[in-house]
Order: sequence, then structure tokens, then C-alpha cells
Amino acid sequence: MKGVIFTYALTYGGAACSLVNPFIGVLIYIAFAIIKPESMWYWSVPAGNYSRIVALALLAGWCLNGFGDWRFGKARTTVFAFIGFLAWSAVSAFFCNYPTSGWNFVESTAKVVLPFVVAASMIRTRKQVRQLAWVIVLSQGYVALELNNFYYGGFNRLHEFGFGGMDNNSNAIAMVCGTGVALFLAMTSMAWWKRAICLMAAVLMCHCVFFAFSRGGMLGLIICGAIGFWLVPKRPVHYAAFLVVLLVAFRLAGPQVVERFMTTFSDPQVRDASAQSRLDMWKICVEQMFANPLLGLGPNHFPLRAHEFGLTEFKSAHTLWLQVGAELGVVGLGFLLTFYGSCVLKLWRLTRQVEDPEEWDAVVARMVIAGLIGFAVSAQFVSLVGLELPYYVVLLGVGTLKIRSREGYLPKTAKEEDSEFVMDSEMVRLPMRGMPGTS
Repeated sequence: MKGVIFTYALTYGGAACSLVNPFIGVLIYIAFAIIKPESMWYWSVPAGNYSRIVALALLAGWCLNGFGDWRFGKARTTVFAFIGFLAWSAVSAFFCNYPTSGWNFVESTAKVVLPFVVAASMIRTRKQVRQLAWVIVLSQGYVALELNNFYYGGFNRLHEFGFGGMDNNSNAIAMVCGTGVALFLAMTSMAWWKRAICLMAAVLMCHCVFFAFSRGGMLGLIICGAIGFWLVPKRPVHYAAFLVVLLVAFRLAGPQVVERFMTTFSDPQVRDASAQSRLDMWKICVEQMFANPLLGLGPNHFPLRAHEFGLTEFKSAHTLWLQVGAELGVVGLGFLLTFYGSCVLKLWRLTRQVEDPEEWDAVVARMVIAGLIGFAVSAQFVSLVGLELPYYVVLLGVGTLKIRSREGYLPKTAKEEDSEFVMDSEMVRLPMRGMPGTS
């Protein structure tokens, strides 16, 4: 019953609120994208167009409120690279061999790109970025909690069936990405119980990676932790937080997890068939990418043509980056790499510019960098273009870069931070160049 109440309340209440404040719709849409009510509460929530209802209201509210603020500043490259990725997918789908499959890919990608662009244009304050970070952590943390409940109840739902239409590997990678956000959100200046919630969410996500038995997820988690430890402000309280998470994670990782992970590094004579087959498919992807460098095989076409390469029919390539290159060509892969890479690079520069390591912008930069690098490593082992969480983690970085660009990268005092919402409300009333209805 709680799932039904939650779903209907956010769907219809959120749709109504989105007409006045579209950013509310953004937060609800992202929460639904992570929690997936129909999968989370499959026994009570009937099939429905919950996300679509919120999305339509969100778009209507966005139009009624003037289409947001398109002055992205330093985030411009990231935003338009994502739009370019969608556009190039459509071009590739237009010329592909199996149009139905190709346009299905374009449609599913548009369901992420459009809310992303709307959200990026609506972000004007750090308060909104903070709200987005909390929605990501609480939503992904709740998914991790429920999957842990299944595991300790005697049924490993994540490993056996996955969650939300994705297998164990894809969900493990989502947990890796969410862990980076949760860890750094716990290090911001706020009440102790809020920090405790973030740390608990991080631990639950880590444990999900373990009992998913995903080697790619485990490797990504290690990289995420290493990057996070490198980026963390060098203060005892932050080291203590990392040590707590590390000790708990070490305690949760049993011998079966370690044995499964170590097969990744076995020599060719003893490497298991699964790991060896990945190397073979990666090689095929590279060959196809250079054989079709402009348009690729077509969106979602690698599984449809896998038998032509000596693989099992409908076999995925088990690599996000190389499969995108094979299916959308070098151009399509370039757009996707620019989307993620430009965000990480500019946030890295931001961490060098901020004097106070505990300033909110620096915290966001670190959480996004750690989460995305962990995701990038893990994604080399799984085909998961449709995984939405990393896109919304990028949105945290885009919002921060946009705000700082508008401010001219000037340092903010505590007093300015407190009055930020008022100042931003006043700025909203100013005409915006280049927007519909303005000059």
C-alpha cells in the first residue's frame, strides 16, 4: 500500500506542482527513474505511465515559465555534447538496417536527454543542486536498502533477477556511481543525522555491489574509493568517515566475493570463459568501429548482428564505450565521451580554484568526479547506455558550473550564501538574451 500511495501522490501531486515550479517535476522524474515504482513494489503498483505524466507536466511548466535560463557558461560543452549524442543517434537510426530498433534507441535516449536539458536550464541556485544531490542519494539508497532486505531475507534478488529491467551488473554500476555522491554529501556541513543517512546509504550501495557478484562493479568501486580518498579534504574527520566505510565494506565482502573478483586478473590459461569472451567482443567492437567510423552499425544493432561476427545471436558486447563506438561510429562515441569528459575536466579545474575545500561547489565537484570515474571504469564491462543515474550525476556538475559561470567565479561569503535564494529570485526577473520572447 505504501508503494501505491507514494507513486500516485508524487505522480499527480508532482504533475500539478510542476506547472508552477518545473524543477519539482525534475526531482520527481529523477526519483522515479531510480526507484522505478513498478519494479520496486511490483506486487501493488500497477503498470502505468507515471514518469510520462510527470514529464509532460514538467515540459508544460517549463514552457509556461519561459524555457529556463540557457546561459550554461562553462557547462555549455557538456550540455550540447549530450544534445549532439541524441541528434547523431537519430542520424544513425535514419540510415540503419533495422529502423525499428534504431528509433527505439533514439526514443529511450530522448527520455533522458530532454529532462536533462530542461533541468539544466532550470537550475539557478545551489539550493537546487543540493536538493538534486539528496534526491539521488535517498532514491538510490532506498533501492539499496530494499535489495539488502531481500538478500538478508534469504533471496538474492539482485543477482538472480536484477532490478528495474537491468541485470545485476548494470545495477552494480549504478550503486558505484551513487556511492561517490553519498560519500561526499556526508562530508558537507550539516546535522550529524544527515551525515549518518548518507554514510548508511553509501554502505548499503557498497554491499549491493558485493552481492551482485559483478567484477566490473567491484573494480569500479575500488577506483571510486581511491579517487574519493585522493580528492577528500585532508582533515581527520574526513579520513575517519572513509575509514568507517572501508572497514564496514571489508567486513561485508566475504571470500566468495574476493574469489569472484580475482578471476578478472587471472592469466589467459585460467581466466574463466565469461572474462575471455568479453575480450573477444571488445576486439570485434573496435574492428566494427573503424570499419564504420561515421554512422556505425546503427543504434542497438550490435546484438542484432552479433551472429555475423561469430557470436551468439542477440549477444551484447558487454562494454558501454566500445559498443557505442561500434553502433554509432567515432562521432557518436565522441559526443558521449565529451559529455562525461568535459564535465569531469572542468570540475577538476574547479577543485583547484576553490580555496575552501569544504565549500559546497568543491564538494559537488568531488562527488561527481569520484562517481563518474567509478562508473566509467565499470561501464567498460557492461553495455548500459540506458542507465540513467550517471546522467543525473553529471547534472549536479552542470548545475554547479552554470552557477559559478554566472557569478564570474567570484568567491562567496557566508552572508552571500545565505541570501543566495533571494538574489537568484531577483535575477530570474531579468530578461535573458537568446531566449524565446526576449531580445
